[in-house]
Amino acid sequence: MRLCANTGAALHLIHPLGFNVDEKSLRRAGLDYKDSCVMNEHANFVEFEEDMGDRRILAITTRGLRNHSDIEYRDEDVLLFGSETKGLPDAILESAGERHCLRIPMRPDSRSLNLSNAAAVVVYEAWRQLEFR
Repeated sequence: MRLCANTGAALHLIHPLGFNVDEKSLRRAGLDYKDSCVMNEHANFVEFEEDMGDRRILAITTRGLRNHSDIEYRDEDVLLFGSETKGLPDAILESAGERHCLRIPMRPDSRSLNLSNAAAVVVYEAWRQLEFR
């Protein structure tokens, strides 16, 4: 939520979630960014895909073959991240296709970045390419 507030990116949450986004939970977590961030919730992945229309969906995964910095980002691209513990489900990665599965380079045999760090790396690269518009 903080990353979206700082970059102007919209946050889309796809249910089921592993956390609550009610006011009390957000306050307890110290997330006072709700009013500074465009947040959308989707009942499931099918609804999310329908809501995204023709926008290009880029899946960020440790199994991607292309580096996140090796593509040209477009203004309406959607960056899709999975849960911190499991990543994106195989069915979603398959539907995204190899061309739209991106990875963040890291040293061999190291654990992947946590979700917030991975999102920041990719969002800022996309935003940089778009000249911070």
